[in-house]
Amino acid sequence: MKRSTPLLFATLLALGALPMSPRAQTLPHAVAPDGTLLSVSATGEARRNPDIATLSTGVVTRAAGADAAMQANATQMEAVMAALRGAGIAARDIRTSGVNLYPQYRHEGDTPTITGYQASNTVDVTVRDIGSLGEVIGTLVDAGANQVHGPSFDVDDKTGALDEARRDAVEQARARAAVYADALGLRVRRIVSLGEGGGRMPGPVPMMAMARAEKAASPPISPGESTLSVTLDVVFELGR
Repeated sequence: MKRSTPLLFATLLALGALPMSPRAQTLPHAVAPDGTLLSVSATGEARRNPDIATLSTGVVTRAAGADAAMQANATQMEAVMAALRGAGIAARDIRTSGVNLYPQYRHEGDTPTITGYQASNTVDVTVRDIGSLGEVIGTLVDAGANQVHGPSFDVDDKTGALDEARRDAVEQARARAAVYADALGLRVRRIVSLGEGGGRMPGPVPMMAMARAEKAASPPISPGESTLSVTLDVVFELGR
């Protein structure tokens, strides 16, 4: 009996005697004979003041030998990491994003010659006190960081804002369906299906790269406003 179980199951499935998983089913939209379907896409938005910022920072060093380039980079990067910790950035908010070593070439004729090596180490940093962001960047450059990219701003807890955007998207979809129905001399009977897509859209992302100075100034920072969005695909049934 145990040997025949897989064969019996496969036979019943092929004959349609066993239900398939809901993910595997493709059910057509059920619509009344006198109805018609309308598909609408609507994007709802919610605006919030950002409360976190992310930036990428690191060190690029060059030396004649690969070991020397990596050693110089490690020494300088240790100072940068210590500066981050001293600025109150938690370990969970510092993540290494890349460690690279590349040869540098001089091209003469058909044979390139290695003239040295370039090492780089980059970390992604989350700053949870936006008010201190300019000071943090200045501190990084003072500590030896010669690469800074960002910042980008975001909202840490998006739950409430995204729910607000969802409600906005539903209202927009209903209003749009009502316009179509009115133009056709019909009415909106019901929502047949609804699906969510889209995502959030943060504010502008300025980019910058800095060389080390004697004393780096704290750059002025303006976080602006973040827009979070949700897109809904809604199918309505229209009829008389």
